[in-house]
Amino acid sequence: MPLKPQVAWVTGAAGGIGRATVAQLAAAGWAVEGADLAAACLQGGHACQELDVTDESAVEKEAARLHGAHGGLDAVIHLAGETGQGPLKAVSIDEWHRLLEVNLTSAFLVARSSLKLLQARRGRLVLMASINGLNGGSSLSGPAYAVAKAGVVNLARYLAKEWAEHGIRVYCLAPGPVDTPMLQRLDPQVRERLARASPLRRITTADEVAAVILGLLGPAGSALTGTVHNISQGMELD
Repeated sequence: MPLKPQVAWVTGAAGGIGRATVAQLAAAGWAVEGADLAAACLQGGHACQELDVTDESAVEKEAARLHGAHGGLDAVIHLAGETGQGPLKAVSIDEWHRLLEVNLTSAFLVARSSLKLLQARRGRLVLMASINGLNGGSSLSGPAYAVAKAGVVNLARYLAKEWAEHGIRVYCLAPGPVDTPMLQRLDPQVRERLARASPLRRITTADEVAAVILGLLGPAGSALTGTVHNISQGMELD
């Protein structure tokens, strides 16, 4: 009998990094369940369920559907997020709450709803932070984004310790600027300045971030948990 493929749940699947991740997982033989705020058909015909990752009941309902369809998951890759902009004085309370919900509360909700699914297969959880969560960020992405991503870093570290008894490994990604629509919103001069700010003098691609994810899900990640992976072309040095 042929072996069943490993199954991954990817949130933010219709975004730049999400699409690259789905494509690389599929090429490696994984079965992929996608989710995004706006339902879309991903490259290669992969389905993407419409999901607001800040909606507690919707996240739990989707987790229940995945449990019924697969029994468990080998990986949950939470990529959904939103950046901010501007100095603290320009941030409204509504924007502050929204960015914390989209970037941090969503990670809590997805992780909590995934525990039984991951426990069933001793799976892996990948959370998306940012170097903004390591270095305090800047007005390019705003204070709420930096604070939320710092929270994601420590959520990953916390879960790595709590979930170790279940055989679940937890990884956190901390990219610098990545060539996706989120970056394209910036003026060309700003993007050029960001590229020059890294020792390697270039911007990371979505495929490069996806490749790190794929590597962590393989044998290279077997001795790692609670780790924060700085993918910034050396822009931020640990």
